[in-house]
Amino acid sequence: MLYSLLRPALFSLDPEDAHKLTLTGLDAAHRLGLLGLLPRATGTPVRVMGIDFPNAVGLAAGLDKDGAHVNALAALGFGFIEIGTVTPRPQPGNPQPRLFRLPQAEAIINRMGFNNRGVDNLVRNVAASGFRGVLGINIGKNKDTPNAQAVDDYLACLDKVYAHASYVTVNISSPNTQNLRELQKDEALDALLSAIKLRQSGLAQQHGRYVPVALKIAPDLDDAQVAAIAALLMMHRIDAVIATNTTIARDAVAGLPNAEEAGGLSGAPVRAASTRVIRELARHLAGEVPIIGVGGILSGDDAREKIDAGASLVQLYSGLIYRGPGLVRECVERLA
Repeated sequence: MLYSLLRPALFSLDPEDAHKLTLTGLDAAHRLGLLGLLPRATGTPVRVMGIDFPNAVGLAAGLDKDGAHVNALAALGFGFIEIGTVTPRPQPGNPQPRLFRLPQAEAIINRMGFNNRGVDNLVRNVAASGFRGVLGINIGKNKDTPNAQAVDDYLACLDKVYAHASYVTVNISSPNTQNLRELQKDEALDALLSAIKLRQSGLAQQHGRYVPVALKIAPDLDDAQVAAIAALLMMHRIDAVIATNTTIARDAVAGLPNAEEAGGLSGAPVRAASTRVIRELARHLAGEVPIIGVGGILSGDDAREKIDAGASLVQLYSGLIYRGPGLVRECVERLA
């Protein structure tokens, strides 16, 4: 109810300014102990990737790219937090404006472009936070790194975040880094996953601890592409798949203000496409690789739909912008 009062004021601001203000406010509320007063749902613990999650509802990557707000976000009741996408070197991302609301469709378009302060900064933030919950770290490549050298960027990030992560997500599906989605294609993906798994094995020996690796894919894949990715996930024994990232499709928002802005569309319009990919993955993977469902979750029923389609966990992001932190509790209760 409080968020419904605050939302008009936040929506009157530039979306990126509102984003920064919200995170600053959450940090302040956490320091004052106010987030502990929020009503909480008792979630059902779930074990996925060998990790014990206190509940199945997580925060998707993108909201806290630098891992600077982990404790405050976790205090909202999430069972796990995913930070990033982080790249080896700092980069400013794409020129502003690069974030747009479509309130009529409960949607967001972003072309942020992996704006972040680099992997070393993220690691320092995580270490300083003292966070003890389940933490995923989402890694990507720098914008100016050619795809032919993309593997080097992913391995550099994996090396640095490995000791600090509960699991690591390899992001090859953002539409906002030129040609990144080309890495989803057969030969490129085969080579990337092979290198990632080899490095994961070496890091597990070095640190005496196995950290699972997930792959995040796009919703704009046909059934044949999903089947091919599923086959590679099983062949390389990838620990999980996150379905899905944002979409480049605009059919569901055609004619609305900002609908033609370049970037990835998230929120309610991507729900059906995300669920379709989850269902197709589940059919091909047959329980061999767990699925984390994300995309268009704006209610507890939407979260339940992802689980029913074959996901073991779900993640929220755009729904929080429209529904506020009460959405976390609603989803936890619906899945309990």
